[in-house]
Amino acid sequence: MKTFRHVILSLILPLALVACAEDDAAAPAASAQQSAAAPAAREAFEPVAGTHYVEIENPEPFMPLNGQIEVVEVFGYTCPACASFEPVISAWKQRQADDVRVTPLAAPFGGYWQPYAKAFYAAEAMDLLDATHKAMFDAVHRERSLPPQGVTTEALASFYAAHGADEKKFAQAMESFAVSGQMRRALKFTERTGVDATPTMVVNGKYRVLSGQDFQDVLHIVDHLVELERAAGAGDAGGEAAPAADAEAEAATE
Repeated sequence: MKTFRHVILSLILPLALVACAEDDAAAPAASAQQSAAAPAAREAFEPVAGTHYVEIENPEPFMPLNGQIEVVEVFGYTCPACASFEPVISAWKQRQADDVRVTPLAAPFGGYWQPYAKAFYAAEAMDLLDATHKAMFDAVHRERSLPPQGVTTEALASFYAAHGADEKKFAQAMESFAVSGQMRRALKFTERTGVDATPTMVVNGKYRVLSGQDFQDVLHIVDHLVELERAAGAGDAGGEAAPAADAEAEAATE
């Protein structure tokens, strides 16, 4: 089974990198200014299944819905397109109703994606994401203070220490059983939903927005899918997800 998984990862990683690189070609145009684009200009088209998004068989949200509609953003800190998307989705997130839960999910695609994904889940367990999420993108893509490839656990722990973490505890958390559990859950979710590129949006584990589209169009499609789920009362059922690693996550802070 491990050999099969390694083969799958070896196929997924190049695809994800290619998609990220293709999106980066338009990165300057997809900067923070794109978040200011008038949403009305993007509402002329009706999203179509198979063209703009796909419906996932046997849907399952990443986390229990608890009366909300889950919007998962699969991303990677090393992905230039994700860095360009960050201010756009941040502005979009501020406009959402209380019944919409936006969940960032760091893709554990293998290779140099792994240490940054581990750092994300360690930061999540330590309640550091609000203070560090944008700062991490800036460190990798603007300040160049952290390398996209070859980053060490020590360098990442030092970064988070500058934002309030205990450096030693953070390094330990990155290698903890709790973070390993979150990495496994994230990998299973990307495999189950067919995510092979970043950034990718998944709504309620049921719909995956197809990659390669304009960022504002992507969010228009997400709005459409959220409305579909809201009309169906999908969040009211509670939704079942893979067993959460809450207890394990707490151990990451100890």
